[in-house]
Parts: sequence; C-alpha cells; structure tokens
Amino acid sequence: MLRTAFRFLARISTIPFGPSVSRSSSVSPADVADGRPADAASRLPQARPLLGTVACVLALSGALAACSPTFDWRTIMNNDNGYAVDLPAKPGNDQRTVMIDGKQMQMAMQTAEAGDAVFAVGTVMLPSDDEATQRAALEFLRTGLARNVGAAPDAHAVQIPLAAGGKVLGLEMKLTGEAGSQHETRTVYARLVARGRHVYQAAIIASGPLQQEQVDQFFSSFQLY
Repeated sequence: MLRTAFRFLARISTIPFGPSVSRSSSVSPADVADGRPADAASRLPQARPLLGTVACVLALSGALAACSPTFDWRTIMNNDNGYAVDLPAKPGNDQRTVMIDGKQMQMAMQTAEAGDAVFAVGTVMLPSDDEATQRAALEFLRTGLARNVGAAPDAHAVQIPLAAGGKVLGLEMKLTGEAGSQHETRTVYARLVARGRHVYQAAIIASGPLQQEQVDQFFSSFQLY
C-alpha cells in the first residue's frame, strides 16, 4: 500500500511534458521559489489529461468520523530533510531516483495510511539551490500530481510556516479526478514549496473528500527547518 502511494506520487517522473501543456502561469514556480508575491492562479497551466497509476488508497465505505480512532496523530521530526509534520499513523519510508529537467535527483517519501487516505511528504534533493532548479522541481511535482488524476494543475499561493518563525511562499492544490486503469475517483490535497536545496510535496490522497479537520491537522503541522 505505502509503496504504491510512492509510485502514485513519484511516477510523475515518467510522464513527459508534451507540447499541449501551457507554461504560462500567474502563480509561477519561480514566484514561489524566490518568495515574490503571487497573483491569482487563474492562468495556471491546463494540463493534458493523462491517467496515472493504480490508486494508492483503500476504498473503505462510509464517511470518516471527526474523532475516528483510525487517526492516531503523532509529530514526525525529519531532521535529515528539514521538516516536521503530524501523521495519522506510523510512517513508512522510501526513496528513489526521479528525472527532473533531464537530471537525476533523489526523492524521499514518508507515508502513513489512515482510514481511506494516504498522507505523505515527499522531498526532492536538488543539486543546487538556484532558482531555475527549484522552479523545474516545483513544475515537475505540480504538473505530475494533476496528470495522475487527469486534472488541470490549478493552484493558489499559500504561506508555509518555518519552525524558527516566519513563513515561505508555496503552492496549494486540491484536485479530483480518475486514476488508474479502473478509473477510480481520487481527491488529492497538496502543498508544494522550495527551500534551499529541497523541494517538498506534502500531499493527501483519498477516495473522496476528507473532513476539513483531518486536512487542517496535516497541513497546519507541516513546518520547514
């Protein structure tokens, strides 16, 4: 299950950027990478629909209860990759090589399953912290997530907190579409942000919309060092 989640989130490396993908965007990865204020996201690229891999979450019936015992939240401190986050179960770990802008980079993933959802934080280790490299990695993650559910990569600007205080500009996405050969509906919540030589992807993949309490718990706890 957790390795399948990694494939869903990281398989974007195998999906080429075709000529039908527009590159214009009012909330560009460049704005996020260098902290410039972002405008409304009305002109973000419209991705060519493409189905991704088999869905990564169990299809359990019924709505999640607000105090569901399946959500056993605990704070995870990832000192190697420079972030802290609350996860609803003991996480699994994986790492593999992805191709970004023609370059091999390492992507690590911490993933936890609760109820009918998978919560994950992926970290791409960049060869340098220059703006162009950060921009390419952000675009890679943003467009790839959307293509995995056949959706447009719509996003808006969001502030990501720093553990030491202050905030850094990132992107927030909520996508719904079909994934895998069975065309199963999946809802993806994600935040993307670049900081130094890391680009982060905090994401939830669920078989349907989650209660806002669970979404807020995950994203409000996500902090960078």
